[in-house]
Amino acid sequence: MTTENGGDHLDFREGTFTGPFTAKAEYREHAPAPSALDALPARAVGFTGRDSELRALLDAFDPSASGAAPEAVVVAAVSGLGGIGKTALAVQAGHEACGNGWFPGGVLFVDLHGYDEEPVTADQALEALLRALGTEPEHIPARTDERAALYRSALADRARERGPVLVLADNASSSAQVRPLLPGNAGHRLLVTSRHRLPQLGALLMPLDELTPQEAYDLLDRALRIAHPVDNRVAENSGAAANLAFLCGHLPLALQIAAALLVVDRNKPVEELAAELAASRDRLDPLDDGERSIRAAFDLSYKRLPSEQARLLCLLALAPGPDVSDEVVAALAGTDSPPIKALEALVRAHLVERGSGRRWWRLHDLVRAFGVAVVARDAGLVEEGEAARQRVLGFYHAWAGAADDWLRWLPGKPVPRRFGGRAEALAWLDEERAGLVAAVGWAEQSRYAGTAMQLAACLSEYLSWRRYFDDSVAVGQVVCGVARRAKDRQSEAVAWHNFGLALRGAGRLMEAVEAHTRALDLFRAVGDRRREAIVWDNIGSALRGAGRVVEAVEAHTRARDLGQAVGDRHREASAWDNIGSALRRAGRVVEAVEAHTRARDLHKAAGDRQGEGIAWSNLGSALQEAGRVAEAIEDHGKALEICREFEDWYRTGQVLNNLAFAHKSADRPAQARACLLQAADAYAQAGATAEADQARSWAEEQD
Repeated sequence: MTTENGGDHLDFREGTFTGPFTAKAEYREHAPAPSALDALPARAVGFTGRDSELRALLDAFDPSASGAAPEAVVVAAVSGLGGIGKTALAVQAGHEACGNGWFPGGVLFVDLHGYDEEPVTADQALEALLRALGTEPEHIPARTDERAALYRSALADRARERGPVLVLADNASSSAQVRPLLPGNAGHRLLVTSRHRLPQLGALLMPLDELTPQEAYDLLDRALRIAHPVDNRVAENSGAAANLAFLCGHLPLALQIAAALLVVDRNKPVEELAAELAASRDRLDPLDDGERSIRAAFDLSYKRLPSEQARLLCLLALAPGPDVSDEVVAALAGTDSPPIKALEALVRAHLVERGSGRRWWRLHDLVRAFGVAVVARDAGLVEEGEAARQRVLGFYHAWAGAADDWLRWLPGKPVPRRFGGRAEALAWLDEERAGLVAAVGWAEQSRYAGTAMQLAACLSEYLSWRRYFDDSVAVGQVVCGVARRAKDRQSEAVAWHNFGLALRGAGRLMEAVEAHTRALDLFRAVGDRRREAIVWDNIGSALRGAGRVVEAVEAHTRARDLGQAVGDRHREASAWDNIGSALRRAGRVVEAVEAHTRARDLHKAAGDRQGEGIAWSNLGSALQEAGRVAEAIEDHGKALEICREFEDWYRTGQVLNNLAFAHKSADRPAQARACLLQAADAYAQAGATAEADQARSWAEEQD
């Protein structure tokens, strides 16, 4: 028995039959296997923002775009933190590209589940794509390279029949997972999403950041209105909505979960949910709507980390301040140099971000909260975290102390170490300021209190010098509380004194008087007469600022007398200078000139160049009020020289202001205008934008 004509019938002529038989024929119509080339998921409901990123993807898809490289089959690799909205953007771009008719061959979509316990392998992905292209299962080869070849061949056939195809490979974890899916040429395009940057693919890399505040606000509002068109809770309380968006880290998934919680409870005000997030010890706990969870999203990435990277991520979550430098990372990790390779790997995984400079690093707020929670659940990590914070405090105290030595240094004294000069010390303090102030807050925990209090003392001069009064107030509140609980009267006195200085700088004058008075009582109790003199002088300055001039003169006079009694010429000189300023406020200009002159001479005799400069400036102002304008201009010039020498840009701006008005009194408008413009530049360099704007405004009036 044989078959003929390609097997379409049986030939029984050579057969031998000994009895009846039955022949059963089965007919099958051969047709193409079904395909799945319209597999693009639905657009994300309420998709908002990402305008520039969407435009960039569409420009890459556009076959008519000038300069498009036909060999660039991998259009883009969209990467970012879990929950950042990678898939939503990719799907949106796919729908718009198809709507423009750029992919008549269809769309293939495959979820690679790259961060699940069992990610989809390249073999499995190729099998799924081949089936979607209509390939019968029995015709799919076993080997990966053969499957990839058949896949490219099937795509080429599709291109000839219908046109180019868009392949969207979602949720890849490595370039190895994606590389076999490259479609060859013929106008096909591959779009990849991943929590990792994938530079090995030769693609347009598109890392996604969190949404802008406005985009986050729009997402919340749109999500509520889609569920209930008349839901105006976001629009009616935009401030609370902005705060809620901030607490969600402007992360799309967190915002969507928050919106879902509000949709379920239509009677819940936006500010109530925001308050719950703010009050929660673990901010990730409330961000769970039963189906989606920020913690679960981050956990997928965290579990794939090697142990060294996982440990470093947890330690970074404990760092002070929003950004951390290489040196602080090394202190956290307990290494001589920063673990750059581990940091860069975490950046590629979007769990760590580049900070404000090349060697600075930061965590998204919600990643930080995730890391803190991981540490809290592991006794070993808790112990390691405490040791890491001790190392950071030790590092900060040593370096801030050295920088403080430079700020307080006077010619003739031993030259401080570590920094090359005052400017270098100030630059380091400026860079590390946020972390330094945050680290002082650790003093609330007894194990860190001692070093944190010492760190706070190292920052007082700097924060005053740079006029960071809000930071000074924050530091002062912490330090006063810790010193009071420690029942150390000397330390508490110093804390209240520094707190008074911060309050005065912040314009809270009568609170400053109250704080200084508490410091005064404590210094008296411990018999510290030198510091008692300092406090009296500062009480006088606060009273003078509040307009209580008579009381101010009395307080400064007490400071002068105490300074003389203890032989502190620097304090005596400062008190004389302040007496002169108070006398000027009282209209006693001739006496003020005499007081400022004595202050200048005493500072000069003591070798206090900074104090001498301040006295020259105040003397110039007093002489101007006395009508001695030429002398005033000369004295302001000497003050200006010293201020610039010390790079005291705020006081430089003040002196230039005073010099401008002296020139104006002498009928020299051009010189007055030039001084005011220089004052604006000096104020800007000091970060005093309001004063800079005022100086420019006054300069315009001189025209």
